Amino acid sequence: MLSRLTLTRLAFQPLRPLIVRTSTTTPSGQEVLNVNEGPERDLKNFPRLKRPLLPGKVRLGFIPEEWFQLFYPKTGVTGPYLFGTGLVTYLYSKEILLMDHEFYVGVTIAGMIVYTMKKFGPSIAKYMDDQVDERERVIDKARVDTLNALQEAIKDEQRAQWQTDAQKILIEAKKENVALQLESEFRRRQMQVFNEVKRRLDYQLEQVNIQRRLQQKHMVDWVVNNVVKSISPQQEKDMLAKCISDLKGLSAAKV
Repeated sequence: MLSRLTLTRLAFQPLRPLIVRTSTTTPSGQEVLNVNEGPERDLKNFPRLKRPLLPGKVRLGFIPEEWFQLFYPKTGVTGPYLFGTGLVTYLYSKEILLMDHEFYVGVTIAGMIVYTMKKFGPSIAKYMDDQVDERERVIDKARVDTLNALQEAIKDEQRAQWQTDAQKILIEAKKENVALQLESEFRRRQMQVFNEVKRRLDYQLEQVNIQRRLQQKHMVDWVVNNVVKSISPQQEKDMLAKCISDLKGLSAAKV
């Protein structure tokens, strides 16, 4: 089922050009909102389409002004009127157009149409213009809301990108932390190698010292044994006697 507004538009659709041309249209007053266009929008070669605020000029209520301007360069100011009068005279003289009962019916219908346009044309035109203005406001509001939503989305994306910069700082800190851990592990292993090498060198040094002590002890024992073996029993007795006499002399000297 069609709505009442749709039926009204369909009923006055054939009269729309005549109503617009014979009535004064009120400006909509709704300009396109000034929204910053993106740099990729080529408004110079592809400007936005705008509905004309005023209808084109007409003469005699239904003949466009452009038709008269077409005759002026060749026939002058009276050319369009003579052409129209001559054309009507030719059509009636050749009986292409006949003044029968249908002609008068047509004149009557045309008079009714003119009366209707003069009587109801301005109000109907104003109503239709208001409807068009309202539709333009709705469409423009939707466009502006979409642009604002996209701009907010761009700002959110830029904010998200700015927040991700902190991840770079965090990654750098983690890299430095890993580098410090690697340096600490490297130094720990260096100390471990140093201790292992020192332990082996200490082992070699202790081995050499033990070998020297053993050699020295063996040499001392060998010398003592050989000396003891070289002393005869008589020499031992004489040595003991001499030692005893020396001890007696020392004790007497102390007294």
